[in-house]
Amino acid sequence: MVKNPPVGIQRITVRIAYENPKEALQFLNDAFDFPERKDSRLEGKGGSIIVTEIQVGDGYIMIGPAGSHSIASPTSTGAPTESLMIYVDDVDGHYERAKSAGAEIVSPPADQYWGDRRYEAKDTEGHLWFFHQRTRDVPRAEIDAFEAKFKE
Repeated sequence: MVKNPPVGIQRITVRIAYENPKEALQFLNDAFDFPERKDSRLEGKGGSIIVTEIQVGDGYIMIGPAGSHSIASPTSTGAPTESLMIYVDDVDGHYERAKSAGAEIVSPPADQYWGDRRYEAKDTEGHLWFFHQRTRDVPRAEIDAFEAKFKE
């Protein structure tokens, strides 16, 4: 029987466009610890990347060239074309690694009222990444009470 989605394919997959996918792959590995998935690369003429995948915890993200499927890189638009939220196990250590590797830090790690600690960074082409770590479970009533302040 046919399996849908196929074995090894997640039900939803994000594809991000880069002007320089090879440079992006190196940065994503160095800064965010997202290695290229083995045997995922499809190459075109001269070794150009048509599409590949990076491992992100138990999932993956597709990486391809800007312009393919009309997907733009922030390099050409001048603004982020999406944002990605990723849970990591050690957000402060992840932040230090990203910062050391040259990620543009948008906001440093900070505790959030809903129970996460997070930071925001941009990669070499301006894609916006939110990195989170759940640090405490917050009762829904506490979240609601905090958010009610915004409605006053």
